[in-house]
Amino acid sequence: MSERHKDGMKTRRTVLGDAHVDEAEARKTAFDEPFQDLIVEGAWGSVWARDTLSHRDRSLITLALLAAAGHWGEVEMHIRATANTGATPDEVREVFLHVAIYAGVPAANHALRLAKRTYAEMGIDL
Repeated sequence: MSERHKDGMKTRRTVLGDAHVDEAEARKTAFDEPFQDLIVEGAWGSVWARDTLSHRDRSLITLALLAAAGHWGEVEMHIRATANTGATPDEVREVFLHVAIYAGVPAANHALRLAKRTYAEMGIDL
């Protein structure tokens, strides 16, 4: 296992939480293992592990990009991750307001709906 993979797994666990990572690892098969390694080393080990931006800042940027691209399942996952990154619901709302202006109202509307539902599932009152 490379140092980048080790750093990536550490960062992934810090951001997404052990339960999420353990579940993802349990579902991993020989078929998707190369893809999972790519994510761990590329996204988590090469980008998220850098110290130039905080995990909070990367969390907010990621939510904006995911919402703008319509990757709704990932939006929900990264809203859950805000419990670990320190991004607040108010900051997430502001990100989605930005999405409305720069990527479209329908994307922001759906992202806000997902955020409300996900925060409710997390026991966070808005």
